[in-house]
Parts: sequence; structure tokens; C-alpha cells
Amino acid sequence: MKNKVVYGVVNKVNFPNKGVLTTPDGVVVTVADSFVNQELGVRLCRKRKGKWEGRVVEVIKNPDYFKHGECEYFGMCGGCSLQNLPYELQLKHKETQVKDIINAVVEQYEYVGIVSSPSEYGYRNKMEFSFGDSCKNGPLALGLHRKRTTFDIITVDGCKIVNDDFNKILRYVFRYMQVENIPFYKKKTHEGVLRYLVVRRSYTTGDLLVNLVTSSQGNYDFTKLKINNIGTEGKVVGFLHTTSDNKADAVKPEKVDILYGQDFITEEILGLNFEISPFSFFQTNTRGAQVLYEKALGLLSNLQNKVVFDLYSGTGTIAQIMATKAKFVYGIEIIEEAVIKARANALLNGLDNCEFIAGDVLEQIDTLQVSPDIIVLDPPREGIHPKAIIKIINYNAPEILYISCKPTSLAKDLVVLQEHGYNVDKICCVDLFPQTPHIETVCLLSKLQSAII
Repeated sequence: MKNKVVYGVVNKVNFPNKGVLTTPDGVVVTVADSFVNQELGVRLCRKRKGKWEGRVVEVIKNPDYFKHGECEYFGMCGGCSLQNLPYELQLKHKETQVKDIINAVVEQYEYVGIVSSPSEYGYRNKMEFSFGDSCKNGPLALGLHRKRTTFDIITVDGCKIVNDDFNKILRYVFRYMQVENIPFYKKKTHEGVLRYLVVRRSYTTGDLLVNLVTSSQGNYDFTKLKINNIGTEGKVVGFLHTTSDNKADAVKPEKVDILYGQDFITEEILGLNFEISPFSFFQTNTRGAQVLYEKALGLLSNLQNKVVFDLYSGTGTIAQIMATKAKFVYGIEIIEEAVIKARANALLNGLDNCEFIAGDVLEQIDTLQVSPDIIVLDPPREGIHPKAIIKIINYNAPEILYISCKPTSLAKDLVVLQEHGYNVDKICCVDLFPQTPHIETVCLLSKLQSAII
């Protein structure tokens, strides 16, 4: 059967955007980036755990609801995959997937709906562009990964989910590197210089922070990049050069030089100000983040005189918002730079009832010698470490507010939390990532019984 082309209609889509196609003779195939009621021709690629996975080779018929993708790179770039869906259907698409995942592990809860992003396009406040080539040994490219490839990069100088200032900066830096003939860093051989161009933009002020990430190879003077005078609508308040020789495909700074200006931008969320540094976590949709935090905190019964643990606290955004009402908030974050910024932000906002601790939640949670009334969890995509979740449970907090960017990881952790005495009370979704399959899910849990494990 392998390599055979089969035909059928997609009758369901599972997270993250994996359609389930059934042929007239009963063959079931999982097909990435497909949609309900699409009629497709699919090549059978491999069989895993008794189920076929396939790749689209022919679109026989698209559903009536389909629309043309607005971005010129749609279908090639791996960044967005839902532009064929009108936004209201994107919300329904994501909502259905989340509810299917949660319903498989939670018998009863109150679902309080999905909240849309304030903006469908131009919403991202950060973008990490990669240097590379669009094909093996091809010319320099700067942008995002080609769909379903590991190494190929597409120069996306007209991305629709960012402000146009991002595209202006990308075009300027790209042209400069082409003229100077500076080689990009090759992941396989670990040779070359250019790695990433990371741009942050404040929705509040329009200010821009640009970070060029390179290896330590070569000796180039990047101060020649006059990036603060290229016609952007917002002001470039800082231009940084980060050196990273780490072999992982991620920005891990070893040295950071400020070539121009400052190393932060400022955002305002729910009346509080936050200075955001180059490597600290901050929700990538500023206006959407405000909606997320309002919705999440609205699930809680009461914050007055409560002690709160904010685990995986980033730059302390939700911790400080809660501190305006709570008795005291403790935040733990593994990225030390983010913790330094969180402390500075607390001072900036005149808050003296929050404390931020640098380190791994698994280790640092043992240092908290107080009993929390509420625990806030906003972990990385993979969820909570199995040992850390047991330590969290042992605090017996009456309420847990879990914010998740990956519903399958949330479901995995909900199984453990329920097994140890927590009830899932309410769940809602907030869309911070229009045009993509990603979704934030917020879950409120309450303690049914005490249990020391």
C-alpha cells in the first residue's frame, strides 16, 4: 500500500491541524494541513501504530467556505496554515480540537467559550527570522522555514502577521548581508556567521528592538548597519549583536553587545508597564495577552488577601497584574534575565508585594516556605515536569489556574492533577495566534481533598 494514491473526504481535523481522511473502501489516513469536507488525493507515506499517514498530491474539491490566503508566501512558508479559513471558522476549528482533547480526559467541566484575538493580522510583537538558503548550496535567504523542511529558508519580506516595520528591517539587513557577502551559519557543519535576526516591537509605543545573532566566526563590524535610519514608522530604540556558538537550533546568548541605543522596549498591559529584554518571555500578541489575562483572572473567585505562586513567570506579567489585588505573589522563572526584568518591572510599577526567584521550578519550588491559596501555571509547550507537578500538588493550593499553549500537554497534566484530588471547574480558549493552528487554553481547577504524595 505504501506510495499508493488514495482518494477520499476529510471528515475530522485533530490538533494540530491533522485531518482524518476516509476512503470509500474504509482506509483511514492522517493528512497534515487539511480541512473538514476537503476532497483529496493522498499518497500513503508510512504506517505508524496501525494508522496510515499521507501527503496531499491532489485537491479534488475544496469546501465552499474556503477563501484565498492573503499572504504571498502562504502554502510555502511553515508559519501560517489556516489562511484558507475565514476567521470565525478558524475559531470554531480550534475550539473543536481543544474540546475533543479535554473531553477525552475530563468527564465534566464548564466550558466558557473561545475569545477571539483583537487583530487577525499584524498582531505579533516578536519575530525570529533565520538566515540560510532556500535550497542546498543556494544563495543567502533570510526569513522563515519552508513548510515541512528542516533546513530550507524562505525570504519572507512581506509577512502579514507582523507590522510592516518588521519587513522593512528584514529587507534592509538582508540586502546588507548580500552586498557584504557574509556567510550564513550551516547547522550541519557548524561553519559560517549569520544565524538569526530577532525583531521585537512594542504595540504600546511602536518602538523597535533589533537583535542580530551570529556565531563568533569571522571579524565583522556590524555597527555599519545603520538600522535606526531606514524609514520605519516606529523608532529603533536598540540594536544588539548577540554571539552564540551553541549548536542547538535556538538563540542561546553567550555575549551581547549593544551597538546602538538600549536593550529593552516597554509595553503596557492592564495599566502596568513592562520592560521587555531581548531574551525574556512575553506573549507575542500584546492586545491578545491583555484579553487572555482578563479572561484568566476572571475565572478566579477572589484574589483579595490571597497568596499566589506564579510558576514559569517569565517577565512577571500576570504575577504583577495579580499583585495589584492579591496579598503576595511569588514568581519562579528559569531564565535569569527575565527574573531581573521582572524585579525591575515590579519597582517600575510600585509593587512591593511580589518576589521573583530565578531557577528551575522543579528545584526552586522547594524554597517557598509559605502555603499558596492560588497557583498559576503557564509552562512551556511540553507541559510540567512529572516530578515538579507532584511537588505542586503537595502544596494543596485550593485553586490552580493553568494557562497552556498546547492542549495535548494540558490534557496530560490534567490527568495527574485529577488523580491527586483536583477537580476541573472551568475551561476557556483565547486565540493569540490567528492564521496558525495554535491556541491558548485556560483551565481553573479546585482542590477536592488534601493528599500528600
